[in-house]
Amino acid sequence: MRFLFWLVVSVCLTNVSEAKPLDFYFDPDVKFDSTIPTPESVLGYQVGQWHVRPDQITRYMTLLAEKSDRINIQTIGYSHEQRPLLMLTISAPNKLGSINAIQQQHVARLEGKSAELSAPVVVWMGYSVHGNESSGSNAALLVAYYLAAAQGEKIEKLLNNAVILLDPSLNPDGLARFAQWANMHKGTVLNPDPNHKEHDENWPSGRSNHYWTDLNRDWLLLQHPESRARIAQFHQWKPNIVTDFHEMGSHGTFFFQPGIPSRKHPLTPEENVTLTQDIAQFHANAFDAKKSLYFTEESFDDFYYGKGSTYPDINGSIGILFEQASSRGHQQTTINGLLEFPQTIKNQVITSLSTFDAAIANKDKLLAYQEKFYRSALTEAENDKFNGYIVHEAQDKTRMAQFLAILKQHQILAYPLTKEFKNEGAIFGAENSYYIPYAQAQYRLIKAIFSEQKSFADNTFYDVSGWTLAHAFNLEFSQVNTKRGLKFDSTPWHEQSIQPVSLTANKYAYAFEWHDYLAPKLLNQLLNKGIEARVALADFAAVTSDGNRLFTKGSIVIPAGIQQNANWFTQLEQISAGYSIAIYSIESGLTPQGIDLGSRQLAKLSPARVLLLGGSGTNSTEVGEVWYYLDRHVGIAPTIVDLDKLAGLDLSAYSHVILADGQYKQISDAVKVALRRWVKEGGVIWGHKGGAKFLADNQLLNARYISSKEMADNFSTEGLLYQDKETLAGQQRIAGAIFNTQIDLSHPLSFSLTRPLLAMFKNSTFLLEPIKAPFVNIAQYQSNPLLAGFTDERNVTQIAGGLAFVAHNYGQGRVIAMTDNPVFRGYWYGTSRLLSNALFFSHAFSAKAD
Repeated sequence: MRFLFWLVVSVCLTNVSEAKPLDFYFDPDVKFDSTIPTPESVLGYQVGQWHVRPDQITRYMTLLAEKSDRINIQTIGYSHEQRPLLMLTISAPNKLGSINAIQQQHVARLEGKSAELSAPVVVWMGYSVHGNESSGSNAALLVAYYLAAAQGEKIEKLLNNAVILLDPSLNPDGLARFAQWANMHKGTVLNPDPNHKEHDENWPSGRSNHYWTDLNRDWLLLQHPESRARIAQFHQWKPNIVTDFHEMGSHGTFFFQPGIPSRKHPLTPEENVTLTQDIAQFHANAFDAKKSLYFTEESFDDFYYGKGSTYPDINGSIGILFEQASSRGHQQTTINGLLEFPQTIKNQVITSLSTFDAAIANKDKLLAYQEKFYRSALTEAENDKFNGYIVHEAQDKTRMAQFLAILKQHQILAYPLTKEFKNEGAIFGAENSYYIPYAQAQYRLIKAIFSEQKSFADNTFYDVSGWTLAHAFNLEFSQVNTKRGLKFDSTPWHEQSIQPVSLTANKYAYAFEWHDYLAPKLLNQLLNKGIEARVALADFAAVTSDGNRLFTKGSIVIPAGIQQNANWFTQLEQISAGYSIAIYSIESGLTPQGIDLGSRQLAKLSPARVLLLGGSGTNSTEVGEVWYYLDRHVGIAPTIVDLDKLAGLDLSAYSHVILADGQYKQISDAVKVALRRWVKEGGVIWGHKGGAKFLADNQLLNARYISSKEMADNFSTEGLLYQDKETLAGQQRIAGAIFNTQIDLSHPLSFSLTRPLLAMFKNSTFLLEPIKAPFVNIAQYQSNPLLAGFTDERNVTQIAGGLAFVAHNYGQGRVIAMTDNPVFRGYWYGTSRLLSNALFFSHAFSAKAD
C-alpha cells in the first residue's frame, strides 16, 4: 500500500504547472473586445498560474476602468494595513453616465416612490472575504474582464438591465498573506500531496484580516474598516442579489444555496427562500452542462445575520453563499481526483455568470420582492404589539455612542428622550436614554438586533444563535408597549465631536471617573508618560473647582505632590484633550466625605507590560480579538509570542501574561515551572476558556472545571438511531448564546460596572465550579441564566450557579480566569472592561483561594 501511495504521488509530481488560457474559463462562443486588456497582459501570467496579490488586483481593475466605458471604479475605504477597498460599478455606458440618478431612483422605490419600468436589477458580487479562500478573488479578475470586454446580445442585455457592483477582494490583508504563502511554496513542478507545506499555512492563516478577525462575522457588528466601508456602499445601493464566494474542504464539491431549509432565521420571509431556489436552478443548469458535482440544502444555514450571505436577507436582498472545494494552493489530490487551482477559479466564474443570468430572468420578481419587503415592514411595525425599544446608559457615554453608531450604519434611527419615561417599572432618564421605534424601514433588523429568542424550529446552528447587541454593550433596555408619556427629539442621534477638557493649574490633585469606555486608554497614556496615578478603592467626596463632588470607587486620582516629571501637568492637558472624559481639579487632600487623598485605599498604579501568547496551539481568532481590544481600545501594544518561543523569554520583563482560548499542551514542564515562579514573585496571569483550563490543570488556578465529557454525559444516548447523530451534537454544543451573571460590584476587577447583572457570551461547554473560599468568585451564572440564543435545557441546568469570573492570590502575584471570552468578536463592550481592569487593578485586591 505504501508503494502504491508513493507511486501515485510520484506520477502526480510529474504534472508541470500549466497555464490555462481564457477559453478554459469561458464558453468558446464568447467573443471579447481586443482593445480591453486581458488579466494575463497585466499580470504577466494566466489567471490560476499563481495566486494573485491585492496590489495586482488593484492595478488590473484600475486599468480596466480606464480602458472600458462600462466600468467606474472607486476606493470605498482602506483595510487595517491600508490596502484600498475597491468597488467597481458596471453597467451599459449610457446608464453609467447617469449612475447617481439610477442609484437614487433604485433606493427611492423602497421608500414608496414611483420608479421607471426600466429600472435595473442591482447585483453585488463579493469575493473572498476569507483571504485563504482565494479562488473567488482570482475569479473576480475574469468576471471583471468579461463584463468589460465580452461582446454580443447576451452581455448587452445584461448591461442594459443590471447594475453590477463588484468587490474583488473583501479581505485584501488576508488575501495578501495567503497569496504570499501559496506562491512562496510553489515549484515549477506542482506537488499535490496534501501534506506539502503549500497546503498547510502557518499560524495565523490568511482566512482572517490584519487582527486575525473573521470578517464574514462582522457584517452586523461593524468593528473593522473593511466591514464599515462595505455596509456604507450596501445601503447606498440596496442590491437585489448579494453573492458571497467561499471555499470549503478539499474533498468537497461545490455548494450553493439554499442551505438547510429549517435553519433560516424566522424573520427572513419565505419568499426569500423561493427566490433563492429560483436562482439556484440557474447554477444547477450551468453545472449540469459541465457535468460538475454540486449540492444544496444539506449544509450551512441562513440564521446569523452577521454573515455576507445572511445580512442581505434581513435587508430585502437575496444573499447567496457559494462554497468551492479548495485546492489550498495550486494543486491537491482529493477523493474526487486531482483538484487544480484553475478549476476552482472556473467554478466561481461559472456561478458568477449564472448569477447574472438568474438576475435578468428574475428581474421583475426581485424588484417586486424588495419593494414588498420594505413596504410590509412598515405594515408589520404598525401591527406589532410593541412600539420599539428604549436603551439607557447613565455613566458611559462612549459605550452608548459606539452602540448607536452601529445602529446608524445599519440605517436604524434612535431618538434622544426629552422627558423621563417610565416603562415596565423602570425609569429611563431623559439625558441618557434613546428611543428606537419599530416604525421605520429597518423594522425587521431592529427586531433581529434586540432579539432574545431562545428556542427555534431547528435548534442546530452553523454559527451563533444569540447576538443581542444591547446585552453585548451592557445597556439597560426595554420593549416599549405604549407611547403614552413618551417624549423624544425629532432629530435622531448623530455622533458628537470631542469636547475639550479645561484644567486649572496648581491644584492639589486631579481626578476622573472610571466609567467611560476609554478611561483605561486615557490612564494608560498617562502612566506611560510617567504620570503617577492612584485608583480609589472606596467612594469619596472632594472639594473641586466646581464645588463638592462625589467620586465612586474606581476613580483615578493624580496627586500633584508625588509627580516626578517636571512637565507632567502640560502632558496631562495634552493627553486629556483627546478624550471627552471630565477631569476635575481637587482643592484639598482633606475630603468632606469618605477616604482622604493620602489614604491607603488609594492604590498605586503601574503601566501594564503585556505578554500575549499565540502561535500554533492557540485560537488565532481569539488571540486576535484580545490584540485588537488592547491595541485599539486600551492603547497597549502587547508582545505576541508563539508558544514555542516561550522558553527563551525573560518573564520579568512583563507584568501580565494573557492566555486566550487554545490548547497549551506543548508548553514544557520547565516553562510551567518558570510561569509559576514568575506569578509567585508578583506577575499577573489571565486565562479564558482554554487558557483558564491550562491554569487549572497546572495548579495556578485553584478551581475545578467541568469537562466537555461531563457536560456531554448529561445527554442520554439510549435508543438513538444513526439519523439522530447530528441532532444530538446540536443539543450537546453551545453554538453561541448569551447568559446572565451576578457580579460582585465591590471587587476592583468589576470597577466601572454599575449594575449587579452582567451578560456574558458563551460558545463552549467549558465551565468552572465555584471556589469555596470567600472573595474570589467575582461573577457566577444566575440560577436561570439563559438570556438569548439556544442552549439545551440540560446544559442550562449545569451552567446555572457555575463560576464565570474568578481571581485570587498566588504568592505575591494574581491568577485571573474567565469561563468565556470577554472580547468576543470585538463587540462585547460590556465584558471587555473586566480585562482592562485586570491590567491596571490586579494588585488592588488580595484574596486567597486556599
